[in-house]
Amino acid sequence: MLKQRLQQKLLQKLSPQQIQMIKLLEIPAMQLEQRIKKELEENPALEEAEGHGDEENYNDDEATDNQEENQDEFSIEDYIEDDETPAYRLNASNYSKDDKREEIPLSSESTFRSHLENQLGLYSLDERRQMLAEHILGNLDEDGYLRRRLDAIVDDLVFTQNIKTDESELYELLQIIQEFDPPGVGARDLQECLLLQINRKDQNSKAFQLASKIIKDHFKEFIKKHYDKIVKRLNISEEELREAINEILKLNPKPGSLYSDSTTNSSYQIVPDFILDYVDGEFVLSLNSRNIPDLKLNRGYCEMLENYTANKSEKSKKNKETLNFVKQKIDSAKWFIDAIVQRQNTLMLTMNAILEFQKEFFEEGDETRLKPMILKDIAEMTGLDISTVSRVANSKYIQTHFGIFPLKYFFSEGLQNEAGEEVSTREIKTILKECIDNEDKRKPLTDEKLASILKEKGYNIARRTVAKYREQLNIPVARLRKKL
Repeated sequence: MLKQRLQQKLLQKLSPQQIQMIKLLEIPAMQLEQRIKKELEENPALEEAEGHGDEENYNDDEATDNQEENQDEFSIEDYIEDDETPAYRLNASNYSKDDKREEIPLSSESTFRSHLENQLGLYSLDERRQMLAEHILGNLDEDGYLRRRLDAIVDDLVFTQNIKTDESELYELLQIIQEFDPPGVGARDLQECLLLQINRKDQNSKAFQLASKIIKDHFKEFIKKHYDKIVKRLNISEEELREAINEILKLNPKPGSLYSDSTTNSSYQIVPDFILDYVDGEFVLSLNSRNIPDLKLNRGYCEMLENYTANKSEKSKKNKETLNFVKQKIDSAKWFIDAIVQRQNTLMLTMNAILEFQKEFFEEGDETRLKPMILKDIAEMTGLDISTVSRVANSKYIQTHFGIFPLKYFFSEGLQNEAGEEVSTREIKTILKECIDNEDKRKPLTDEKLASILKEKGYNIARRTVAKYREQLNIPVARLRKKL
């Protein structure tokens, strides 16, 4: 049986403005510049300020000039009407057949796939084998490996292109592809990739012969760095093994990376969000707003809204649509300006708290002077929520007189040493890295030995904690750090 009843609920929901404010708070300075440019393009009621004033820094002459200029450039009907533009206004027909039309050439880079296809064209293959070889090339990943099994490719060809083949035929074509440049392309695993490269070297050299034998017959011992087993099984000296391994280390484990997109290999440019100067013993903190324009409301739109509001007697549908459009754009522009100001205030409030907490570090730049600091500490100092502090610290950088640092660099956990002092885990990681850098690479320090060394220095931490810090520093275990 259906019934109707009233029920009240209290729910917390983020408004669209709050969601946009959170997104503005997360993005760094470089992306903020692009976000402002996008808003300027989409909202005609928003414009760049010539100086550092706001929308009230106008005089009557400037307002009149801006209004006349805006009226010349566009009318409000251009935005609220959606008439289709006639085709004759989009095409130019003022060229004759005799006119010489020069086109600007566009430069392009040879992709990895096209590089291989060009080499495939040098082989005299029939149409069927050509198609099969191209299908194999299409299955190579960006590193140049064939990760898909040949039997799976056989099934793919049957179901997708109705071509019947077998693994032996595909393997013959794969061997042709493995002769292409760069050496190692078409390999199905790392061992085959290295073997394809070493076989192209001068096989009269004893070092290359030994390197080939190590990759082919003792690859597991090689990757696990069990050098003593290789020396014993091959009955060679450590010097001979060292020469062979040096040749293996010169090989490229990812041959396809040479032809990867240049945009992905380009170095990432860091634009600091904060600039900290240390002048006469005093800190001067400022936001990096070099490329971020000041914003203001378009005076022409403000006066347009006043005029439409004053003429309420004209209750036509068109005037009502115009009034709603102008009001919406002005409200959106006001909110965006307020959101930018609020973002700047939140960033400065958070960074000043970090500066106060880590004052000793910012004076000299000594990493050992960093205090243990977590997001909760800054949240309590600023009165902000922990999630807000986290968004501020994410992808933000500060420029100091001793380098550029991400804000996350200053956050770390803490523990007590034998003297009862609370020290940052970053200090322990620094000592741990120094111990590993100065170790004997023939007999690397194990995690147990590193824990005992740290204990001698006054840091009583467990072996599993040492292993955790070592992994955070991207340092492999002792066995994989071993060198001849």
